Amino acid sequence: MNPARGLFVTGTDTGVGKTVVAASLVRAYARLGYRVAGMKPVAAGAERRGEVWVNDDVACLQAESNVNAPQDWVNPYLFREAIAPHIAAERKGTAIEIPRIRAAYDALAVLAEIVVVEGVGGFRVPLSAKRDTSDLAVALNLPVVLVVGIRLGCISHALLSSEAIASCGLRLVGWVANRLAPDMLAQDENVDALRQRLPAPLLADLPCVANATAAAVAGYFPPKRLHGLLYDF
Repeated sequence: MNPARGLFVTGTDTGVGKTVVAASLVRAYARLGYRVAGMKPVAAGAERRGEVWVNDDVACLQAESNVNAPQDWVNPYLFREAIAPHIAAERKGTAIEIPRIRAAYDALAVLAEIVVVEGVGGFRVPLSAKRDTSDLAVALNLPVVLVVGIRLGCISHALLSSEAIASCGLRLVGWVANRLAPDMLAQDENVDALRQRLPAPLLADLPCVANATAAAVAGYFPPKRLHGLLYDF
């Protein structure tokens, strides 16, 4: 069996909508007939539901996946506190090991045709004293989709993220504009400035909607664009 194709979804910051974008990509590809799995290698922030600890981001990705996989493959590292993952790992007395995450990805790739991997926070969030999420992205060696939170400062944040992605030898294959601030002035001008400067196409321009769902957002990714991304894997 050929290895799965995959995408690494990162963001310009925490809280810019990576989860809903990643879950919507899972949903959209599943609707096109692919076997698709979502993956959240590192998640911080969980609550106990019955006998298990649940992270909402992981649950969202699992809800849209049409491939059944063990929890440890979908989410190798889960921390209860919603804090920086390297701090959460230190408090738990454990270490976030990238080879373990790579092994989980490889296992998912046997089951699925496409694996959508959601990073944690921005592109350079520390995972340990010496490693961060950019090292994880390099280890997985996947094309990158950047979610840009359209708010004050987004142009610099997006350009710096794009430069960091390129400096790691990875390809930015597309970006998503997520309009987070309804009262922000010159939103269209900011999106246009990013269109002109980012070295990848705009995949979707999402309006500011409270509690947006994957079902709603998936419709902003036209099938033609999704099929085009497949050639960039």
